[in-house]
Order: sequence, then structure tokens, then C-alpha cells
Amino acid sequence: MQLLNMKETIRFMSLKKPAAILSVCLIIGSITSLAINQLNWGLDFTGGTQIEVGYGQTADLSQIRGQLEASDFKDAVVQNFGSSQDVLIRLASRDGVKPSELGDAALKILKEADSTAEMRGSSYVSSSVGEELTEQGGLAMLVALICILIYVALRFEWRFALGSVAALMHDVLITLGLFSILGLEFDLTVLAAVLAVIGYSLNDTIVVCDRIRENFRKIRKGESEEIINISLTQTLNRTIITSLTTILVLLALFFVGGATIHGFATALLFGVLIGTYSSIYVSSLVALTLGISKEDLMPTEIEKEGADQDPIA
Repeated sequence: MQLLNMKETIRFMSLKKPAAILSVCLIIGSITSLAINQLNWGLDFTGGTQIEVGYGQTADLSQIRGQLEASDFKDAVVQNFGSSQDVLIRLASRDGVKPSELGDAALKILKEADSTAEMRGSSYVSSSVGEELTEQGGLAMLVALICILIYVALRFEWRFALGSVAALMHDVLITLGLFSILGLEFDLTVLAAVLAVIGYSLNDTIVVCDRIRENFRKIRKGESEEIINISLTQTLNRTIITSLTTILVLLALFFVGGATIHGFATALLFGVLIGTYSSIYVSSLVALTLGISKEDLMPTEIEKEGADQDPIA
């Protein structure tokens, strides 16, 4: 299926400088936000008590926060959950207080202000489990990047390997930066989405690298930049179709999937967009900057045994 019928090669690499500047600015902005604002860690990582409270009418979040703050729950995080009548409240752990007692105490305060308030559900994660999940989540991403670096280096060439890993780090950092800037909650479902973004972006990058290698071997004349432009143009239809079909599914999850997977859909939706961009520019641009050439991708000629010996008279 050809979504776009392109007869001429698109000069993607003519925008390499603006693309590089854009990527550097996005990465610097993301790192700055992560250093200053950090991430809004979910209950899965921080530990604490989470209760779901339902009201008979639209809940006033600012009023609920005020009620809890006045009763020594100053660290409570209050947000809508699913509908305007459902509220999700996150409470940090307290020494000497059982999680169930903490949730009951908060509910009692809310009931005194509004008798329609009722508990819909509760959950608890200890701080030690949260710290362990944080460590294991970061380790999982690091191991994934190292394995990808080794695989691409063996499958293609070390310049492509560095370009692929640079693109993946680019996607992860900017996705995390989005969550930091917007203050969106980062929980285990979002971590799973970030790992899925790594897989999606890698798949796109591998397709592009494979076509570049194929064209370097097939096209006898042409500079490296020209061959990369040809390869990116040839894979553009595939990239657009794959991205569009994925985005359609993610939009459905984002708008009608509910609050439980809202963060998951947000991370994947943004990750697919930034991953498509990085597979076109970041990975190819890094390989081009490192000096990828036809000689680097030509198959090694294996001399046959006895080929260098004199023929027997």
C-alpha cells in the first residue's frame, strides 16, 4: 500500500542542523525539568495509601484539599478519577499508623463535610517496595539500551548502533520530560509505556538502518547523505502507515480508556510521535555525523581455500 506516491527523493538531511538544534533543546529542557521539578511519582514508587471516594454530586477538588489540609493531611494529592463525582486521594505513609486507619481517618473528615462521600476502593504500597520498583524500573531501561546497542552493532555496524541508542535515549528523556513539565503521575503503567516506546522506536530505526545498508550496497554512486535521503524516502510510506494506525488506537485509549490507563496512553501517544521523528532524524543523523560510508557496510569477502596457490601443471 502506497499512501504517498513520491517520485522524487525528499532531502531529509537538508534539515539536519535545525533537527539537531531542536533535539538538543528538547533534551536540555527535559533534563532541566527532571532536575528541578522531578517526576510526580505514583503510589507504586513512593508508597502510601490511595483511596477512591465517590460523591453524590460533582466533587469540588479545591474544597476537598482544604478539608484534608485543615486536618493535618497537608501532603494529600487529590484528583478526579473517571468522572467528576469520583475522587482519587493519595496519602503518604505515616509511622505508627496502619494504612487502613489512615484511609478511614481521611474518609471520616470528608464525610463530616459531605455525607454522600463513600469509599469506593483503597490500596497500599510500602515505601520499601516503592524504592525497589524505582530501582528495578531504571535498571530495566538501562539493560534494554545495552542489549539494543550490542544487537545493532552485531547486526549492522557500530555507527548505526550508537545512532539507534542515541535515538532511544532521546525518546525516553523527552517523554519523561513531558511528564515532569506537565506534572503527570508516573506509575508502573507509565513505566511499561516507556519500555514499549523503546521497542516501537527501535523497530522503526531497524527498518531504516536495514534500508540504508541495502542501498549502500546497491547504489554504486552517491554520497552518504544522498543514499540516506533515498532510504528515508523509500521507508516513509511504511513509517507513516505504521504510526497512523498505532496513533488511532492510542487516541481511543486516551479519550475513552478511563483514568486508570490515561497515563499509559499519554506516554505511548507522545512516544510514538517523538519515536517517528527520531527514527528519521536522530539515528540517521548520528550515523552520518560519525562518517558512515559504503566501505563500512560492504560484506567481507571470504577467500576460498587454495585460491592464492599456483595451479598444478
